Amino acid sequence: MSEYVEFLKEVFEQFGPIHPRRMFGGYGLFHKGLMFGLVADDVLYLKADETLSPFFEERGLDQFQYEKNGKVIKMSYYMVPDDIFDDPEEAKGWAVRSYEAAVRSKKPVKNTKRKR
Repeated sequence: MSEYVEFLKEVFEQFGPIHPRRMFGGYGLFHKGLMFGLVADDVLYLKADETLSPFFEERGLDQFQYEKNGKVIKMSYYMVPDDIFDDPEEAKGWAVRSYEAAVRSKKPVKNTKRKR
């Protein structure tokens, strides 16, 4: 695990335990089983939805994007402001909002049982 990801465990200590998982060349950050953040190239992005996206955009924070087959794909994660790294209470607030967005975005589990 990268030093940066280990550092994020400290940053979000007041929020609660986070569980990083390696994925797509970076890390997903999970809390209570839901992914609320991602790390790509040692840059932290937090989950947003329709409700929370304006909160990030008003602050000029970039949306996570990547290129696939010549197309730019934007994901529902945004960079965080630098001040969260020095202010545990601020970090907790951002994490709570992003975790709540992850809860709202959670897709209902489909019933996979077949009818007989």
